[in-house]
Amino acid sequence: MESRKEFLKKLGTGAAVFGAGAFFSPLQAKDITQDLQRFSGTPNELARNEDYWARVQQAFTVDRSLINLNNGGVSPAPEYVQAAMKRHLDYSNEAPVYTMWRILEPQREGVRKRIARNFGVDAEEIALTRNASESLQICQFGFDLKAGDEVLTTDQDYPRMINTFKQRERREGIKLKQFSIPVPAENDDEIVRLFEENITPKTKLILMCHIINITGQILPVKKVVNMARKKGIPVIVDGAHAYAHFDFDHSDLDCDYYTTSLHKWLFAPHGTGMLYVKKDKIKELWPLMAAQESQDEDIRKFEEIGTHPAANYLAIAEALTFHEGIGPKRKEARLKHLNDLWIDELVDGDKVVLHTSRDPKYACGIATVEIKGMEPGELNSALWRDYRIITTPIVHDQFQGIRVTPNVYTTLEEVGRFVDAMKEQIAKV
Repeated sequence: MESRKEFLKKLGTGAAVFGAGAFFSPLQAKDITQDLQRFSGTPNELARNEDYWARVQQAFTVDRSLINLNNGGVSPAPEYVQAAMKRHLDYSNEAPVYTMWRILEPQREGVRKRIARNFGVDAEEIALTRNASESLQICQFGFDLKAGDEVLTTDQDYPRMINTFKQRERREGIKLKQFSIPVPAENDDEIVRLFEENITPKTKLILMCHIINITGQILPVKKVVNMARKKGIPVIVDGAHAYAHFDFDHSDLDCDYYTTSLHKWLFAPHGTGMLYVKKDKIKELWPLMAAQESQDEDIRKFEEIGTHPAANYLAIAEALTFHEGIGPKRKEARLKHLNDLWIDELVDGDKVVLHTSRDPKYACGIATVEIKGMEPGELNSALWRDYRIITTPIVHDQFQGIRVTPNVYTTLEEVGRFVDAMKEQIAKV
């Protein structure tokens, strides 16, 4: 571990810039993405340019009396996005049956086109949902399975998705099969092998994470999908934490089914998500709520949920503008840099153990760390009680710790306060 003096020296330039007051106010946040264009440099160079990120930070209306390092749960939206949603909501309430249904709802198609363009697919393959869980359950319940059929996934997948298959076990007699993977996992071939060797003649469906939520582990989606495709087994990809987190598009995955939440790393309004289904696969997948037979091949059949707000979905467009204004490569580099700062300072492999890869191919803005001899719940509570720092306790059969997820609005001063708080806790064990 470095000394506090050395660590503060590392933060020095950024701390000085943050304290200089050369910011935009939140009400001017819509101008920030234009201002960012004047900065030059590689993504890794800009990841350390605090003048650049000071402008990004001022797009948010977050509470600076606390430090939110649980952006993996749900992220705040920039003021620019909030203002758009409020504007649409106000208009919706003028005469909802007209303003919301007839004027605003058709504009959803423009958002669909923008998401599709960003992901690198056809707009007729994108459904707008309420979150990754809804998108995943459309897929998990949408395949016809019979008693004895097996579905395969790891033991690190999201609990709600595991419970979804367990309900099908209880109700229909299918079989959920889970297996373990290394922590961290830094060998693509090993991951593909583990999926493949757990396939049996009864395997009809695979669920895999793009990023595992409890460690930030990035898995080799394309390689697993290609292996399974040769065996005729569909793969549902859980991308809840991946989309807009780091730089990729559909061509990097080649999957037929992809799901994500847009209120995490894209900073879209809360309660927005996306489902991608390859066009020739739409017909065979049942929607979660009933749709007309005439919609069998229409991606919109997955959006049949009854009355829903238009405002939340239309403001996704502003979130995309903000994300693209920063640039996905720059965003990825910044998130990795923020985690590297505290990891370099705290993790010693003995008293403090990291359960996330340091290789940027396998991790980005999510990391899980353990203080040996201290329970995750105890550490999580102490960080909140004594320092007003929000993290997430993680307990798994293979490992435990707290999950730390900074974001582009996180300042270096906040990273420094987290490091100080952790050092005080480390000294107690």
